[in-house]
Amino acid sequence: MEFEKSKTRENLARTFAGECQDGARYQFISKQCENNGFQFLSQTFKILAKNEMSHAKAIYDLIVYYSNGEEYNIPIEAGFPFNDCAIPESIKRSVEIEEMEAKNIYTAFAKIAQDEGFVEASELLTLITGVEDCHSKLLTEMYERYKNDLLYKQPKPTKWKCNQCGHEETAKQAWQTCPLCKMEQGYVMIDFADE
Repeated sequence: MEFEKSKTRENLARTFAGECQDGARYQFISKQCENNGFQFLSQTFKILAKNEMSHAKAIYDLIVYYSNGEEYNIPIEAGFPFNDCAIPESIKRSVEIEEMEAKNIYTAFAKIAQDEGFVEASELLTLITGVEDCHSKLLTEMYERYKNDLLYKQPKPTKWKCNQCGHEETAKQAWQTCPLCKMEQGYVMIDFADE
């Protein structure tokens, strides 16, 4: 099938736009976290933003490849969420978006690309789907801990580490101020690994 006449062309453009929007939204949430003293959460969202922009670049490069560098404009219609929420609601909405991308949108786009003969697009979309699923799990745990006031508390002793100076302690709760560098609790690294 010719790329110009394919549904994959539009789907890749929609994916590019969506990933750019996700990257921007994560940068906004990162700034919100920073302004509220959650430095480690801010850095985590910066990493997520970087991930999304890397996905966008890979999709962009694939569109250029399939169109032999001659694609000037791909008209698309898609919905893009705009909301200004407190941190926990922003995280929760991000979970919903990541889940929708991983379980519905990109999975369907990958199948369409495969059916139309665009194997590279199908493989790339499948890889991105895996990352979006990981993002969803990370954000779900972040949301649950934030909502339940467990970002800096755990039921059993946990290793806490300052993201600024590297100081470590094992306790049920992270310090309010790092005893070494005097940075506030927001610099404490949080392990969001599956428990």
